[in-house]
Parts: sequence; C-alpha cells; structure tokens
Amino acid sequence: MWPVVVRFGVLGPVSAEVDGRPARLGGPRQRAVLAVLLIARGRVVSAEQIVSAVWEGLAPPSPTTLQAYVSELRKALEPGREVRAPGRLLVREGPGYALRAAPADVDAECFTDLAARGRRAMEAGEHEKAEDLLGRALELWRGPAYAEFAEAGFAVPEAARLEDLRAGVREDRLAAMIELGRPAESVGPLEVLVGEHPLRERGWELLALAQYRAGRQADALATLRAVRRSLADELGIEPGPALRSLESAMFAQDTRLDPVEAPRPRSSPPSAPPAAASGHSGNLPFSLSAFVGREPDLELTGRLLAEHRLVTLTGPGGVGKTRLSLETARLRRDADGPWLVELAGMQEPGLLPSVVAAALGIPGTATAEQLAAVLADRETLLLLDNCEHLVAPVAETVAVLLSRCGGLRVLATSREPLGLSGEAVHEVQPLDPAGDAAELFLRRASAALPGWAPDDAERAGVVALCAKLDGIPLALELAAAQCRMLSVAQISDALHDGFDVLVGGPSGPDRHRTLENTVAWSHRLLEPAERRLFHRLGVFAGPFDLEAAGAVAGVSPVLPPLAALVRKSLLAVEPGTAPRRYRMLETLRQYALRGLDPEDLAPAGRRHRAWVLARAEAAERRLRGPEAADLLAMLGEEQAEIRTAFTSAAAEGDGEYMLRLAGALYWFWYRKGHIAEGLSWLADAFALAPDADPGVRARARAGFGGLLYLEGRFQEAYETSLVAEEEARQAGDPVTEALAALYKPYMGVLAGAHLDVPALLSHAVEVAGRSGEQWLTTEALMVQGMIGRVLGDPSSADVLARAVAVGRACGHDWAMGSAVWSSMKTALDHGDGRRALALTGELLDMLERHVDVTSWLVLLHTSAHALAVAGQGGRAALLMGAVDAVGRRVGFSPEVMDPFDGPREAAAVRESLPPEKYERLLAEGRRLSRQEANALLAESSVRAGGTPDLVGGP
Repeated sequence: MWPVVVRFGVLGPVSAEVDGRPARLGGPRQRAVLAVLLIARGRVVSAEQIVSAVWEGLAPPSPTTLQAYVSELRKALEPGREVRAPGRLLVREGPGYALRAAPADVDAECFTDLAARGRRAMEAGEHEKAEDLLGRALELWRGPAYAEFAEAGFAVPEAARLEDLRAGVREDRLAAMIELGRPAESVGPLEVLVGEHPLRERGWELLALAQYRAGRQADALATLRAVRRSLADELGIEPGPALRSLESAMFAQDTRLDPVEAPRPRSSPPSAPPAAASGHSGNLPFSLSAFVGREPDLELTGRLLAEHRLVTLTGPGGVGKTRLSLETARLRRDADGPWLVELAGMQEPGLLPSVVAAALGIPGTATAEQLAAVLADRETLLLLDNCEHLVAPVAETVAVLLSRCGGLRVLATSREPLGLSGEAVHEVQPLDPAGDAAELFLRRASAALPGWAPDDAERAGVVALCAKLDGIPLALELAAAQCRMLSVAQISDALHDGFDVLVGGPSGPDRHRTLENTVAWSHRLLEPAERRLFHRLGVFAGPFDLEAAGAVAGVSPVLPPLAALVRKSLLAVEPGTAPRRYRMLETLRQYALRGLDPEDLAPAGRRHRAWVLARAEAAERRLRGPEAADLLAMLGEEQAEIRTAFTSAAAEGDGEYMLRLAGALYWFWYRKGHIAEGLSWLADAFALAPDADPGVRARARAGFGGLLYLEGRFQEAYETSLVAEEEARQAGDPVTEALAALYKPYMGVLAGAHLDVPALLSHAVEVAGRSGEQWLTTEALMVQGMIGRVLGDPSSADVLARAVAVGRACGHDWAMGSAVWSSMKTALDHGDGRRALALTGELLDMLERHVDVTSWLVLLHTSAHALAVAGQGGRAALLMGAVDAVGRRVGFSPEVMDPFDGPREAAAVRESLPPEKYERLLAEGRRLSRQEANALLAESSVRAGGTPDLVGGP
C-alpha cells in the first residue's frame, strides 16, 4: 500500500520518514545518491551525472551498482510498491532518475518558504509574525545542511546556500525580537551568532544595537570596537556603511536608537593640525610633480594622525601610498621632523634600528632601546615607507619606540598592517577612472607631450583607459609616459598584455620602473600556500566569496591564505557585502594568470566551470519562487564568471556544458533582457553538441524558444517548442515537457499555425498539474487566460484570476504579474483606461524588487496605452519615449514581441497627440531614468484609484 507521506530531511544528516517512521537509507554512497536527487528538486539527473557526483575523483562503478542503490532506496521509500511496479516517488525517466517529492515534504523547502515569508513580514513591520515564522524555520534544523556530505563537491554549493540563508534567518529573528522590545533577551544569542560568523557585519550591528537598547551603552561601543578590530585583523578592512552609521548614531545619541538611558555627550575628536610647512628639521624630498586629487584621503590621513600615534597606509603596489604619506607629512607641524625612512632596499632586519637612526642623523645607535632613549623627549613624526617585507621587525621596533617616546608619531606605508594595538589602518583605494585618475593621466601625458590638447573623443578614451588600468596611479604614470610614441587608443589596444606596455616611466625606485616589477615585489613576500592561492584565484573574472575561492582554488582551509592575501593588498575586499566578496585588480589578475603553472591552469579552469554551473543550477531551481529577486541579483553579480565559463568551455569544445549552463540561465536572460547574448551562447552550444543528452538539450531548447519569442521570431519559437517537448519526453523530464507543451500553443497562435488551441491548452494545464510544481500550474493558467482573451473566451478573466491566486500562493511573482498584465488588456478592450492603470501599482513594485527589464518595458508600453485611453496623452508619450530608449539599449521591443496588442498600443498613444507634440514628448521621455518613469507611472496609478483586488478579475 502506498504510504500516506514520505518526508525528507537535509537540514542535518540526510534522512527520510515513511508514515512517521525512519527509513533505512543504507550506506554512505547510497545516501549520497539520494542527496544528489534531493538537490535536483525533482529534475531528472542522468545516471552519468549521479555517478560523477557520488564517485567524484574515484573510478566509476559498474552500471549495476547504481541500479542496485536505486532499487534499495525504492524499497525503503516505497515499501508498499509491488515487485516490478514502476516507482511513484523515485522514478526512472529517460537516461536518469528523479525524486518526485513535493516541496512541503522536504525540510529545506519548508525552511526556505518560511524564511521568505518571515523576511516579507519584517519588511512590512509585522515583527511578531516575523519572529514566529522565522522561529519555526530555525526549528527545522538538526545540524549542518547535508552534514555527512560537507566535503562532497555536489553538496557544497547547496549546503553553503542553506547555511548562509540560515544565518540570515537568525539575524532577522533576533532583529524582530529587538524591535518587539526584548533587546536584553537577544544579546546572548547574538553573541553566539557573531562568534560563529565573525565576518557577517549585520550580526555585530544587531548585537551592538541590542546592548545599547538594553542600557549597556559601554558594551555596545566595545562591540563596535571589537568588530572593527576583527575585520582589521582578519581582512585588513574597515567596517561597512551600516556599522559606521550605527557607531555615529550612538555617539550622537540619535533618538531613533531609543536608548534606555542616554549617555552623556562625548566631546568631538581632535581635529587635524592646521596645514603648514614642515617643522624646523626633517628630510622629506621635494616633489618633482604636482599632487593630483586624493583630497578626502589627505584629510582623513591627517585626522587619523591627529587621533592616533600609529597610522598605517595599506594598499596594492603602485596605488600611491608613498606619495600620500609624503603629502600628509608635509602638512604636519611637528617640532621635529618629519623624518622619512625608506625601507624598500633593506634586507637585514637586525639593522633596522640603525637605519632609522641614520635617517634621523643619530649616530652610534644599534638597538630600538638606544634609539628610544634619544627620542624620548622629542615631538617627532617618523615616516616608515615600504614596510611589507619587514612587518615583524618593524612592528617590534615601532612598539618599543611608541611605548617609550610620548611625543612620537609613526606614519607607515605597507601592503599589510603592522598589527600593533592602537594602530589605525587606512586602505588607499585606486583613483576614480572618470575623475582623479583621468586628471592624473592627462597631466602626466601633457608633461611627456607638451602642447597636446585632447579632444572629446580622446578624453573619453582616457577614461576608458584609466578603467582598464584599475585607476592605479603607477600604471597611469607608466601609460602616460608612452604618449610620446603612442596614441591613447594604441596604448589601450596594447593593454591585452599590460606588463609589456607599462614600462619606462618616470625615474624612481627600480621596483617601480615597470608594473611587473612592482607586483613581483609583493609576490616574493608570499608564503608558498599564499602564492599558490594567489595564482589560482586569477581564473576569477570578477568578485568572489570565500566559498567560491575554496571551491575553485582547490584549497582547504582557504581562509588563512586568503586573509594573508587581503592583508598584503593582493586582494581587495568589497565592504558591506555579506557574505564578504573579494576582488583582484585586473593588473594583478594578469600577473596571477601569467604565473599559473600550465598543469595547474586546466584543473583550475575546470573547477571554475563546475562552480559556475553548480551556482547557476542551484539558483535556476528557485527562480520562479519567493527567492527570485535575490537569486536574480546574485546571478547578475556573477555575470563576469558566467561569461568566462562559457568562453573557456567553448574554447575546449564542451558544448554539453554550455547547454547545461544555458539551460540554467535562460530565465535570468529572459527577465534581464540579455536576449542577444543568450541566443548567441545557445546557438554556439547546439552547434558544438548536436548529440548531447536529450534532457540537457530539452531544457536549453525550451529557453532558446523563450528568447526567440522575445525577439519576435514566433515561427522559430513555435518549432523550437515542438522539438523541446519531444526531447523532454525522450528524456523523461515531465517539467520541461510540460513547459514546452504549455508554450507550444501560445507560440503557435503568434506564428499563425492551425492548432486545436483549447485542447492543447487543456492538456498543458493537466500536465502542469501532474508535475506537482505550482509555478508551472501558475504559468499554465496564465497562458490559458492570455490566449483565451485573444480568442474572445469569456471565461479568460476567471482563469487569469486563478493564475494570480496560485502565483501569489507559491511566490511566482512573474507569472502572477503577467496575468495581471493581461487583465490590464482586458480592461483596455472595454475602454477602461483608469482600471488598467489602477492595476499597475503592485506590478511595478514587484518588477522593481526583481529589477526586471523585459516585463518592465512591456508594462510601460501597455500603461502608455492606458494613459492615452484615460485622456493623458502627454504622459503616455513620455512613457513610450522611455520604452524606446531602454528597449533599443537591450535589443527588445514590446511592440514586436506582442503582435496582437503592441501595434494598437503604439498607435493609440501616437494618435492621442498632435504629431509635433508627440515627437517632442517622445524625445523628452527618452531621457527619463527608470526611477523617473516609475514615479510617473506610480502617480498615474494612484490617481486612477490605486491597486484593486487583483484576484477578483477585471
């Protein structure tokens, strides 16, 4: 007899219960097979993929081994199944297997749903409801996600996603407790949370806020100092904007923090000394060129020196630390100094006190203690330049001097902090390519080529060149020096190998004569493990997080060497990101790739492609649910890595990989308007892998059809859906089969094919319902209602209302919004422009959360029609101008995509105004930003009466 229910647990060790009793899942490999199928969320996984995942790095077993494992799992999960009867839960479909578990029967899916509902409640200010939902979500956890497979490649991305979401839920729940007036109760759990996740700034922020509201202001400030110290020690960075804002609010006693007892006002920190010439002594060299930009850095460094006795400027080689330190020192008014001690050429640590003493003109001093005795009564500024290769001895010497010389201040430059108590660290950033970087380049180029007067095109080329050079001053100076022989365009073209073109700059230290020497200087200071990680991270094209670094570099544990690279300024940290993201400047990335052993390059590339695919497939399974907005944003952040993965796969002729990746990404391309890019990668992939696995082809082809539809190529889209449906049927992939089946009649109608549309639609809705995927049911109802409206079916309004209700229940905002969009058209069919406008409110909010492009343009196009019908032709023309401008940029036209209504919508707007006024307002609308267009539409929606009951139909 078929069991009432089978429930699965992955929030801890992988487990299953049949009718409430634990199921025997067998040994590690058999359990791993189940884990792979659970991660796939109902998708068919080929036998080859399962074997590759479960036996990763080992010789594959015989085909009968996997079959035996599946058979044993079926016995455990379907105990009432008759012998040789087909499976109902663990099914064989085409070349692979699928686990048909309902989302409500998997604890991770329940957790994700509760987390999303809790976050929405928080955003709505319903803190009591949020605490309940989030608490129920956390109660589902029994240990680390996929606990026994923590090191398995197939589980790492999914487990990391769930663990990161869990940390966010804990933060949200504790934030709700604080808002409910229970800050003291939340302090203990928050202390545990920051101990487990010391690099997540929001936990620290909540802990400080809870302490402050519980009347523990001193503890709150100590917490903020602790996180500042932790971030500096681990990553060499300052806290993000939220923490800094909270700290400022506490100092200012901001009433929005609702303190229990307001502390006495603090006095303002001392300001930097006024600008003046150097004191009576010192040895600073005269400047040979003007100092360009850096006003905020100069002001901040001066203020730090006024407040702290040790300030260290950090940053990558060539970023301008030395020049900033010299300019800062020149503005000081110290009784003695400033004294510059250049340490770059020094290799013997034991001679450090003697070298410092010699720079100060103090003979016969061999130890730090002797030097301190001489400097004890002097008010001195000591500038120690290039400390990175002597960090430990410099720190030891500086510690002795500062502890015994009360009037001494030290300004150091180094690619990593000295690590002393009381040290203030300022990471010097590259220059803004469109601002100070371009100004620096132009000044240096004018010096190299007197009389040069760049025109507008050359100035634009300079900005682009500065961006290519990451705004690094040394690179800019070296590039500007080439203007004697090369044009700006030639220099830019030569930058495919920047280390060869960026040579022969102004005179200076040998290590600064070429950019490669500068980077090599830092590279030589790395430990072997740090050097290995540095080179492997060069395969990343953009920012990455800790989990990605470990997966792609193949290093475990990865945090120690990665933290060292951050401290030594070979990696930059993107502040305020959670989880933290890191990036390598392009000049450093070139160096890292050039130095990567060829035998190491191919494996690193394969690991990078595997990581990209795992991220994309994990996201794709949830892109039509409540997590869609966050996942679309994540995929947007990973575009550089995705394009790199496509490029490297194409270079190796791996078309099947490209099809898998494209099958996971097409919905992202569809929503974001990356139509031409998606079609291009898909065309290349199909050409490279005509004989790929049918399931892989089917998913990619379904996406291909969707993108062809957006381009208005309806006949090709229809034919593609036919092939995709057949391929999915061969592969035993009912979800893709249902998706192709439900869009087949829609594309066919657009293409003018002669079809039994009602029968096809009824079949598509039935197949979608059997799939168990609510999002698919939502889309099926949406398509049925949209085509019904076009064909004049009076029941279409009720069908669209059902689509809205189902979409709202499962979090499939896009399908819900598309159904509302069709309801807008129904209102316009009856000449009711006001009702159509009133329907836009919720749609606009949803599209902004998702930062959707194509649906946003479609909404604006139909809303313009509604405005014209409502007698607001001027506003309609403005919106049409915005649609035209953005549509041209992304290569998408709502009028072409929607042949039934698009032309009449455009004509209605055009005919609502005199031709000259229409053209003038159209041109004005092309200059609107997205925010301005949204504001115009939102105001029109409010005027029309707000958002009516969307479920009720038009």
